[in-house]
Amino acid sequence: MSLGISFSGENTKNTDPTKTGIMGTYNKLATKLAAKIAKDAAPGSAHVHMIPGSGEPLIFLPNGSRLFRGNPEQTAFISSLLSSKDDASIALGLLGMEIDGPVLIDDTIPDPPLHALSLAISQSCNMGCSYCYAGQGEFGTGAASSMNAEMAFKAVDLLLKDKTAGDKVQLSFLGGEPLMNRSGIRMATAYASKQALARGVDIGFSITSNGTLIREEDASFFEEYGFAVTISLDGLKEEHDRIRTFKNGKGTYDQVMANISPLLSLQKRMQVSARVTVTPMNMELHKALDTFINMGFHSVGFSPLLRADNGANEMSTYDLEHLLAEMIACGLQFEEAVLNGRRYPFLNMVNAYKEIAKSTHRPYPCGAGAGYLGVSANGELAACHRFVNDSRAEMGSVDKGVDAALQQAWLTERHVHHQQPCSGCWARYLCGGGCHHEVLERGRSACDYIRGWLHYTLQSYERINRLMPGYDKV
Repeated sequence: MSLGISFSGENTKNTDPTKTGIMGTYNKLATKLAAKIAKDAAPGSAHVHMIPGSGEPLIFLPNGSRLFRGNPEQTAFISSLLSSKDDASIALGLLGMEIDGPVLIDDTIPDPPLHALSLAISQSCNMGCSYCYAGQGEFGTGAASSMNAEMAFKAVDLLLKDKTAGDKVQLSFLGGEPLMNRSGIRMATAYASKQALARGVDIGFSITSNGTLIREEDASFFEEYGFAVTISLDGLKEEHDRIRTFKNGKGTYDQVMANISPLLSLQKRMQVSARVTVTPMNMELHKALDTFINMGFHSVGFSPLLRADNGANEMSTYDLEHLLAEMIACGLQFEEAVLNGRRYPFLNMVNAYKEIAKSTHRPYPCGAGAGYLGVSANGELAACHRFVNDSRAEMGSVDKGVDAALQQAWLTERHVHHQQPCSGCWARYLCGGGCHHEVLERGRSACDYIRGWLHYTLQSYERINRLMPGYDKV
């Protein structure tokens, strides 16, 4: 099935990908789409957003994250409301149309149960990536350290405290490079699995690794416990080796690829994903996406570098504009695969579709500081793995438990209603205000990119479900 995309009132179909090359075709189309989408996605009203497409525009209501195609009367009336640029009048007009209702997200601060921990099992690393938010794993301490088994067991006990049969929890291992403390990972996993089984609790395990220290026996271990394994691969060989090097400057791509081969071959319970940090030095995402998917990765995802430890290679406004076009090109590849019945696990797109399908609307970007916390090697709790050893996001300790006062203060301050310019943005309940760590370090430098990407994925979601009715139920 061929993919038709509409923009600026024009119906543009891609040419036959077997003749022109699907990636090249989509790159050209994505560049045009990105410019149009960036304009259409700009902030307008906090209460409604219009998404042009084939036929009548889509209407997106932030309150409840509802997406639907309006009829001509609705479209005309909402367009007139938006032209007033008076948000109070727009809100009243939507209520009068009976398509909006009471606000579903207020300023109530949740008291969330703990359901996920990430252990900084190794606060050290064998690599020297310049952009590392963790300062090569040492998190600003100036000294490498590792979590001992006793501390890991205490963290597991905290995670499982008060959990009963049927509950679900997640235990993650990060660093630094977590496999520099392989024995700690193995002991903590075995202990957590045994304790969870005794309680009837469903526990999941995950690890994020640079891949350079993976051994063949690790594949069997990850498979046994059903790990979600994320490998940091910042593009294909040339791009990766410019960015992700050992401390002596030597590239790591060939070694990583050799090491992870057994994982890719063995994965059944285990799932192996590639995560690409995007900098101005590795922007040809469509090539990396296609290559990594064909290698057998369970999923492939991209994340722009908005804040680097040394300030180098952070994405500028121009870079983010380029990134939007590249991401849309990847999205078009995803759409083509879906329409032709092929699995194409572009994680950013898969996750976006899931969130749209369940009408996600949230006051925070993630569970950081709420149901999810990070644990330092010495047992201090932080809002997430990025805030290990950061006094701005302290949350208590493994020994004393979660500090409720610190947690409530964090959640109050970080609520999207208390963030600017978030409170007036149509995308606020899908975005949640952006990564806490990136916002605190650099501000909201990526808002236009985020809005553009959300605009495109909403448009894409509707298009796929129109061409393949019921796709979102699969």
